[in-house]
Amino acid sequence: MTSNVATAADLAATATAVLTAAEQEELIRTHMPLVGHLVRDMLSRIPNHIHRDDLTSAGLHALVTAARSWDPERGVPFNRFAGTRIRGALLDELRALDWATRSVRSKARTTDTTRQQLTTTLGRTPTADELAQALGTTTTDLQQTDTDVQRATVLSLQGFTTSSADDMVTERAPGPEEMLLRREQIGYLHHAIASLPDRLQTVVTEYFLRERPMADIAADLGVTESRVSQLRAEALSLLKDGLNTHLNPDLAPIPENPESIVARRRASYYANIGNNTSMRSRLAMTNEHGHTTLGQGLAAAAAA
Repeated sequence: MTSNVATAADLAATATAVLTAAEQEELIRTHMPLVGHLVRDMLSRIPNHIHRDDLTSAGLHALVTAARSWDPERGVPFNRFAGTRIRGALLDELRALDWATRSVRSKARTTDTTRQQLTTTLGRTPTADELAQALGTTTTDLQQTDTDVQRATVLSLQGFTTSSADDMVTERAPGPEEMLLRREQIGYLHHAIASLPDRLQTVVTEYFLRERPMADIAADLGVTESRVSQLRAEALSLLKDGLNTHLNPDLAPIPENPESIVARRRASYYANIGNNTSMRSRLAMTNEHGHTTLGQGLAAAAAA
């Protein structure tokens, strides 16, 4: 989807390049992993039909453009400067792929709401027949709606800001209090993942931390890729709500029926996170600089 034709901005960047061609090439080569990380982060939030190659191509094009136009004298680190450009390019690519009509989006919201209500009532995920009956439609129409939704990019731009005030100032090292809070958050995330049910823990670990393809994970578990996608969404929902319960109670979910099976299971999971963690164990997950060998994967899981 990304055009290879040079834009006016590209030409201007080339004409005013500050770095030599060799310096630009070195910047591009050393920062290619940044493109992969940002693509993985975005792929965790969007429908499965979006191809990694489409986003990677757009991200690499933005990286090249950033290398041509970056001026080190302005005091903005290249990784931050390029990161802003890459995120913007990925969003532009997603907007170009987004063709969903309002009716499709409306059906998707109705289907999701009904599915959640049935899950709460039944204490399990409803079957296709049960969901179709509740919606007053047929399983064939339901499958068609799901197909339309999967082909559409249902993306919230909230949280994908392409630039901010922080991007315009020189990068600074976090203070002691900020670093301590960051290390504790990472520690909580480690413990939250460890407290997940076995199958959900496997999906999160293999997909986010080991970066394995969804097809391989599905083969290991003996399920379809669609089922792995559902497990991933369920795991991320549990992680988000579990972390909010301990780190930001104001954002913690309030169940409509606390006595339902689903609500009790979730409450048990939230409690397990607290029982399996302490300040010492949380800080032990990182060094004094906040570094962990699983940092990028954990960041992706947390962001999703």
